[in-house]
Amino acid sequence: MTQEFNKIEKVLGELKLPGDKSISHRAVMFSSMAKGTSKIYNLSDGEDVKSTQKCFIKLGAEIINCGDHLKIKGCGYKGFKKPKGNLDAGNSGTTTRLISGILIAQDFESTIIGDASLTKRPMKRIITPLSLMGGKIKSTENFTLPLHISPANKIIPIRYELPIASAQVKSAVLLAGLHCENETTVVEKLPSRDHTEKMLGLKTEHLGGKKISYVSKENYPSEKEYFVPSDFSTAAFFIVLTLLSENSVLRIKDVSLNKTRTGLLTVLKNMGARIEIENQREIAGESLGDIIAYSGKLQNVETPEEIIPNIIDEIPILTIAGVFAEGPFKINNAAELRGKETDRIKAMCHNLKLLGLAVHEYEDGFTVSGNLKNEKIVFESFEDHRIAMAFAVMSLLLKQGGKVNNFNCVNISNPNFLSQIKLITR
Repeated sequence: MTQEFNKIEKVLGELKLPGDKSISHRAVMFSSMAKGTSKIYNLSDGEDVKSTQKCFIKLGAEIINCGDHLKIKGCGYKGFKKPKGNLDAGNSGTTTRLISGILIAQDFESTIIGDASLTKRPMKRIITPLSLMGGKIKSTENFTLPLHISPANKIIPIRYELPIASAQVKSAVLLAGLHCENETTVVEKLPSRDHTEKMLGLKTEHLGGKKISYVSKENYPSEKEYFVPSDFSTAAFFIVLTLLSENSVLRIKDVSLNKTRTGLLTVLKNMGARIEIENQREIAGESLGDIIAYSGKLQNVETPEEIIPNIIDEIPILTIAGVFAEGPFKINNAAELRGKETDRIKAMCHNLKLLGLAVHEYEDGFTVSGNLKNEKIVFESFEDHRIAMAFAVMSLLLKQGGKVNNFNCVNISNPNFLSQIKLITR
């Protein structure tokens, strides 16, 4: 589907967005693992989280949509059953990597498959540590899907230092560690999202500039009630649209303000953005509150390496802010973008060149400078939801608007994007 966008005059109003995708995945997984019945409120309605639900239904969890919440009757410790057929993770890397940590500890064989995009994404990063723990995982020669998992003789606790900052790899190891009597330890050089640690109540500490997390069978999840804050990565598109639109102000309610997720706010404020937080509070260890964004002028600044893992999903929309800000925009130390739903570095550079901008691509990032020269562009989404929404925002800001090909890929994270835009724009 090619979606056309016309230039907007301004952004005004208030939004309440669906639940955070990362927290939603984990809430479904932990509820399915627990013995007893859990409830989840404000769950993400994106296709990725639906893929997680389908996988755990196949594994024996009972999942009931009760309208305002999801009710899940879990299977208890090692209580999952052998699935009939493959477990289809769709487009979800989170589903694939996290569920692998759970499946290596089960007493049956299973196979994880995915769509064409997911099948290209790197899985060696989880296969290596999970194999060290005794997991038996077979993949293609290129370490991609399908993953065939056989019962392990025993899951062995390990100490593992992450070679790259990745919440998915960290979580895969931690979830496997839930099946060990003794502690498994994960060491991070740079901090990544910490939802797994918070939601499981894990012990963590900071030593020598590194973060260390500990997990054992004692931390195995029990039944509980979850409220999922609104997704910050989804909110980011509306925040940037507001900042770049004249005479605009937008309030986004109950957004996740987890410190490992909100690096974009720090970068935007350093660029001169006026962004305020109200009604900040904590629910089940997760911080949330209302974000109020105001239009204004931006100045590009250097983005430090240590913040990159914190903003990795927001770099596409940060780039749009950078195009309209004063001075050249530059991103480095972001090679991880090449292993997402598409090669996001290549995708961003392709679309930015269509605008007549000077674009220089590097292995780990890119630089953008110059003035917009072309209008009425047909941008490519590369079937990546974050690329699609980033260039939807760009199109809304262009004098003659723009179009985005294969826009329906936004269903992966935010199927209501178009209606939300309509609600807040004039």
